[in-house]
Amino acid sequence: MSKKNSQPTPEQKEYQQFEQQRELKRPVWKNCLIAFLVGGIFCIVGQAIQLCYIHFLNFTEVTAGNPTVATMIFLSMLLTGFGVYDRIAQFGGAGSAVPVTGFGNAVISACIEHRTEGFVLGVGSNMFKLAGSVILFGVFSAFVVALIKTVIMQIGGF
Repeated sequence: MSKKNSQPTPEQKEYQQFEQQRELKRPVWKNCLIAFLVGGIFCIVGQAIQLCYIHFLNFTEVTAGNPTVATMIFLSMLLTGFGVYDRIAQFGGAGSAVPVTGFGNAVISACIEHRTEGFVLGVGSNMFKLAGSVILFGVFSAFVVALIKTVIMQIGGF
């Protein structure tokens, strides 16, 4: 008979009660609100950058999207390099990880962590450990969607 199905001993029950009394209660609602606000601030900064591209560099609303994303990724990489983004992420939690800035942070963090191993074996090989799967999935899904659209256009004659 396995011990997994047996009831806990009185000592185990006592320890579980002790552990529950000492466990720190996480402020879930506060953390959610902070993550929402930090993510919202990132979105406001992105919108401001997009408006600058539109008004000062004569981009349209459609064409300003890609440079805005690239600028946000660059800024997150720059802030990560200076150690600022880590403090923002510690405070903002998922609010800093979910936007595209989290992608830039993930890429550059791996570079910084492995820079002592050299540019090729350290930075080059570890840069895309996390980000590589994101890039691969994005490229593959774009290919599949384009393929489906092409087939539908050929068959349907749209």
